[in-house]
Amino acid sequence: MAREKKRLAELAALVEGELVGDPEVLIGGVADFDSAGEGEITFVADLKRGARLDECRASAIIVPTALTEIIGSAIRVRNPYLAVARIHSLFVAEPFVATGIDVRAVVGHDCHISAEVAISPLVYLGNRVKLGQRVTLHPGVVVYDDAVIGDDVVLYANVTIGQGCRIGNRVTIHSGAVIGSDGFGYATDGSGHHVKRPQVGVVQIDDDVEVGANTCIDRATFGKTWIKRGAKIDNLVQLGHNVVIGEDALLVAQVGVAGSTSTGNNVVIGGQVGLGGHIHLGDRVMIAAKSGVHNNLEPGAIVAGIPAIPHKTWLRSSAAYAKLPEMVRELRELKRKVAELSLAMEPGEDNSPGNNE
Repeated sequence: MAREKKRLAELAALVEGELVGDPEVLIGGVADFDSAGEGEITFVADLKRGARLDECRASAIIVPTALTEIIGSAIRVRNPYLAVARIHSLFVAEPFVATGIDVRAVVGHDCHISAEVAISPLVYLGNRVKLGQRVTLHPGVVVYDDAVIGDDVVLYANVTIGQGCRIGNRVTIHSGAVIGSDGFGYATDGSGHHVKRPQVGVVQIDDDVEVGANTCIDRATFGKTWIKRGAKIDNLVQLGHNVVIGEDALLVAQVGVAGSTSTGNNVVIGGQVGLGGHIHLGDRVMIAAKSGVHNNLEPGAIVAGIPAIPHKTWLRSSAAYAKLPEMVRELRELKRKVAELSLAMEPGEDNSPGNNE
């Protein structure tokens, strides 16, 4: 589908950048630096790449503010990655088309479904489900009884929304994600048998959240598991019962969060991090990939390792770890020399001062 072209001046205004060159240049899309051509805009994020501007064939380029020598038309911004994300999103956005409810979808009793929806074949909606405006449900989506879904929500193929769960506005959930599966809660009797604790709470996902493919977010034992506004959750993440994820948090793939753990706002949790249960991470905490966290972390903490320790300490420890084979060899050599010195000494020999008379 042909995209409407935009004047470079419009794009500069969109990203609040400084326009350089011809404001009337027409841009129809975004491409990477090496493949961009006429009618496209590209970007460089650092000054090193800026030295290659004469190789660029794009009609315009987004550059860092510090890059002063520019050939051709450009937009100067503080954060080229952010600017290109906004411009690219503008060009790839698809207008919503209300196709209605496919005849092969199953809709339960007493559902409240807005007029502007796009419900694909093989979608299942339970009883008393509520859908907002401009909701898109792809094939195989299952929404159980009493769930509530807000406006401008997209659920991709085979997403499951559990009973009573609540999804806010402008939420995107990718294929295979399960929202509202039972929390992992058991009580163990004297014989070692595990008795399931009923999980009767819900999951609440606030506005502008994105959830990756095959992620599982468990319903609460009581109350709610809560994903707050603007959080972005990658693929294959597991969030346990009664977890609370703060606003604008970033959770990278394969993170696992045990029950009743909470985070502040703007936390960044690297891939394959494991968080123990019943702990709290303060605002702006950053955790390096593959770390294990078992204790509360103060706002602004940056940690790494298993168990997680301050990141700078972990870097020094890692450097020392790499030297362990050399240190072991040195220790063995020292032990050998000590043993030789011990053998060289006569039994009972005393080298202390005053005994040489």
